[in-house]
Amino acid sequence: MLFDDALRALPLLRAHAGDVVDVGSGGGSPGIPLALELPDRAFTLVEAERRKADFLRTHAPANAAVVWGRAEEQPVDRYGVALAKALAQPATAVEWVLPLVAVGGIAIFWLGPSADLDVVARVAAQVGGGEPELRDGLVVVPKLERAPGFPRRVGVAKKRPLR
Repeated sequence: MLFDDALRALPLLRAHAGDVVDVGSGGGSPGIPLALELPDRAFTLVEAERRKADFLRTHAPANAAVVWGRAEEQPVDRYGVALAKALAQPATAVEWVLPLVAVGGIAIFWLGPSADLDVVARVAAQVGGGEPELRDGLVVVPKLERAPGFPRRVGVAKKRPLR
């Protein structure tokens, strides 16, 4: 089930070039299933909890590097595609993830059906993103421009989320 859920993003990844980052990789989904399906693409699995990062290192395929760290500490404007599933509230997830994407790339979010896309759109606009689209139950946000100053320091997005 998790494997199939992750693979919903496969057509979107095939349509966008560049390295892929999975932020908040946890148990490895969606990053590991997608890395297995796209062995020629470079993946980075970012996980803040050391125990989970250690787990990912033992299960990640050769094309997936594991980084023990937080989204706010990762290089900005670097990836063609960013993934986030069950990372945080939508506004916080968008602020953490979209700055990592290079202009012309996309961020893909596994958000529940009750997610407020108006909030996602407002936050995306503040961090260089365009209008979110719903595709196969996934929320896709294009990166239109750089957003200097984002993501903010560790912990700030959760304490004072953008609106």
